[in-house]
Amino acid sequence: MLKNRMDADDVTQEVLIRIWKNIGQFNILAAKTWIMKTTHNLCIDYLRKRNSDYSKNPFSVEDVSEFIENKDEQNPMLKVEGEITELKIKESIKILPESLKSVFVLYELQNMKYKEISKTLDMPINTVKVYLLRARKQLQNKLTEIKLQEAI
Repeated sequence: MLKNRMDADDVTQEVLIRIWKNIGQFNILAAKTWIMKTTHNLCIDYLRKRNSDYSKNPFSVEDVSEFIENKDEQNPMLKVEGEITELKIKESIKILPESLKSVFVLYELQNMKYKEISKTLDMPINTVKVYLLRARKQLQNKLTEIKLQEAI
């Protein structure tokens, strides 16, 4: 999310401090959700304080590469095509509106469930579903547009 190892370490340290301070106050069964929500909120706060270009695109889409198929290491042509496709997908995800990107990355790349995303981002489950649908639709339209431009 922060796109910087040192910043991520700082936020991780702050999360661990908050866990330590609040260890007796939160439900152990909901610890994962509490930690994810706290981490997400601290990252957003850190990005706002830093006031950089990352505040527009705080979610890292670097995990996309593991979802791209046909990246055949033996065939250079397929490897290059896979890398180009991966780059186009990453760029398309980066231009999504913040709310849609957050839900998309958590669901598709982090494999979180609707309920977990709902708790983490503090939004109703139906909103999560709608945002995910909108994100997919926008990505589909953008990638179709790119493909049509290449065909011309």
